[in-house]
Amino acid sequence: MHDHVAPRPGPPSGPWTALRGPAAGSRSVRPSRPPAARGGASGGRGGPPRGTVLGGLRTLHIRAKRAWDRPLTAYYLIMGGSLLILVLGLVMVYSASQIKALQSGLAPTYFFRKQLLAAAIGAVLLLIAARTPVKLLRALAYPLLAGTVFLLVLVQVPGIGETINGNTNWISLGGPFQAQPSEFAKLAVVLWGADLLARKQSKKLLTQWKHLLVPLVPVTFVLLGLIMVGGDMGTTVVLTAVLLGLLWVAGAPTRLFSSVIGVTAALAFLFIKTSANRMSRLACIGATDPGTNDQCWQAVHGIYALANGGWFGAGLGASVEKWGELPEPHTDFIFAITGEELGLAGTLSVLALFAALGYAGIRVAGRTEDPFVRYAAGAVTTWITAQAVVNIGAVLGLLPIAGVPLPLFSYGGSALLPTMFAIGLLIAFARDEPGARAALAMRQPGVRWKTMRRRVKKRPSGER
Repeated sequence: MHDHVAPRPGPPSGPWTALRGPAAGSRSVRPSRPPAARGGASGGRGGPPRGTVLGGLRTLHIRAKRAWDRPLTAYYLIMGGSLLILVLGLVMVYSASQIKALQSGLAPTYFFRKQLLAAAIGAVLLLIAARTPVKLLRALAYPLLAGTVFLLVLVQVPGIGETINGNTNWISLGGPFQAQPSEFAKLAVVLWGADLLARKQSKKLLTQWKHLLVPLVPVTFVLLGLIMVGGDMGTTVVLTAVLLGLLWVAGAPTRLFSSVIGVTAALAFLFIKTSANRMSRLACIGATDPGTNDQCWQAVHGIYALANGGWFGAGLGASVEKWGELPEPHTDFIFAITGEELGLAGTLSVLALFAALGYAGIRVAGRTEDPFVRYAAGAVTTWITAQAVVNIGAVLGLLPIAGVPLPLFSYGGSALLPTMFAIGLLIAFARDEPGARAALAMRQPGVRWKTMRRRVKKRPSGER
């Protein structure tokens, strides 16, 4: 007599089978494939063989893509890129400013020591910004905006504001120290504009064009007018780029965005047309000769400095143009001295660092779920990249000389302090991503071991 054995039920069928996966206890038999189909000798999926150059490039591309997609990539790019730009900038300020200091009867390290002090204060501001909660940042937006407007008005008061190179944009702080309120206007617009747009988005008002523009555009235009009264066209261009960056991240329609650009371009043309100094700067784009009355002297000698550098430069400290030929070698045209002393390799390294910083900022703005963080990160990234493009474009002769420093690189404490605070904001935003928070928590001492112990279940006695 044989025992009756019930037939084993087969796997379930139906439209949900593919999503549920194989049934428990069932064995799936996969048909064997030749080695070429499994990716043995040929690299798999029709790719190039692994032993060839194309195969190596493909492997390198896959590894680079995985590295870019890691949670802490933006965090490390912002930290490392900004630190490298700052350190290299300090070195170049020391090299480019020695002759200028000696010609002014000062110690050769005068400008370097002031920049080093500003960098130390900026490092404190960076740490504060990186540790400040988002709620507190949003609460500081309106006081910062009001204080900036007050200082911009105070600059135009006779006896308080100082005029340097034809622009009245500084306030004396006593001794050799001055402050430029227009530099802090960028940070004020970033925080205030991000908070304003985030609050309107929470109320679903950004779909209406009047809520998208008002009061963001009128208030920013008031700041632009106060800055232009002092004659600072360069800061006006950068602040306009910050405004456009906020509107772009907020999703402004193309027609509305184009209208703002058109009005801004018309006002810029009016300001340039009514100033002989600005018209002369516009005429020096692409100039190869100083021209009559040497009006293009600075632009041409910036090109000379880059040409003298060649591939790898004349050597650190060996610049010729900084010996009185190139005006402002440690501020607006420090990139030209970098090209002369470090060559094309040095200038491309600086460009690569700014490109990495810009990519990281865009990534932070694109991955966050907090509207304020998205707008603030997008505005800071626009600020730094736009200012770098305006400065480097002027040195290369592609844009008119606007008089803006290279962020984190040129000499100037008033520009360095708000920029480092903004970098601290990007660091805080990058660290606050969900994947980055988990990765940083795992890297703390003792966390990995405790986590692994918690995941292992205690087996009953006798179980192998």
